[in-house]
Amino acid sequence: MTIHEYGEDNKQVIVLVHPSLVMWDYFEYVIPLLQRKYRLIIPALPGYDKESPGHFTSVERIASELADALVSRGIDELACMYGCSMGGSIVTRFLADNRVKVCSAVIDGGITPYQLPYILTRCIALRDFLMIYIGKAGGLKLLEKMFNTDEYSAEDLKYAADVLQFMSAKTVWRTFDSSNNYRMPDPVVTDCRYIEYWYASAEKKARQWDMDWLRKHISKTRFKEFADTGHGGLAVKQPALFVSEIERVIQSGR
Repeated sequence: MTIHEYGEDNKQVIVLVHPSLVMWDYFEYVIPLLQRKYRLIIPALPGYDKESPGHFTSVERIASELADALVSRGIDELACMYGCSMGGSIVTRFLADNRVKVCSAVIDGGITPYQLPYILTRCIALRDFLMIYIGKAGGLKLLEKMFNTDEYSAEDLKYAADVLQFMSAKTVWRTFDSSNNYRMPDPVVTDCRYIEYWYASAEKKARQWDMDWLRKHISKTRFKEFADTGHGGLAVKQPALFVSEIERVIQSGR
C-alpha cells in the first residue's frame, strides 16, 4: 500500500480513502485546498496502485494495514477520516478496530455488510464482477455504451477504462465480495466522537440498507443528504463544498 502524504508540517491529520474503480488521485481537486491547513494521508489501495502492482486483499486487512501505516508514522489521532463507497467500508471497519483515535469520520455512500444467505451474496458478487469485467474486456467503446455520456464525460470514461486495464480479475472479484461481506464485531464499539453518513439524493433508496445497518449497529451515526451530486460526487464535482463539509464535521468532533 503506497501512502501519499501532503501538508506534513500541519498538526491535524485527515485520512482520505478512495472508492473502487478509481485511484488515489480521485482526491486531486481537494488536496490543494486541504493541505494548506491539514496533514493529509491518502492511501493507494492494493489492486488500485500503479506504483505497487498487486491485488486487492480485503476490507479487514486493508483497515489493519492502514492503522499500521499511521502508527509507524507516529500518528495516534485523526481529526477526520473520510471514505467513499468501498472506502467507506474500510472506514467503518477501521472505526470498529479502535487502534487509532478518530475524532470524526465521514462514510460517504459507504457499503455495510450484507445480511443475506451465503448463496445470495455469491450471486450478487458474481453479478457485480461480470458487469465490471465485461467493461474491462470491452474497453472504452463498451464503457461509452454502458454509461450515460451526459453524466460521465469522455475524460471520465477514459480514466475508468485506464484503471480497469491494470486491475486484475482477482482485484475486481475481491473488491465486490469483500466490500459487501466484510466482517464486523458484534456489538460494534467505536470511540469515534462524531460520525456522519453522506448520500446523494438520487441514491437515497439504494443506500437505505446501509443506513438501516448503521442505525442498528452504530447508532450515533448522523445522516446528511446532498442534492445535485451523484454517488461520491462531492470530491470530484464540488471540491470547495467537500472541504467546507469536512471542516464542519471536524468541528463537530472536537
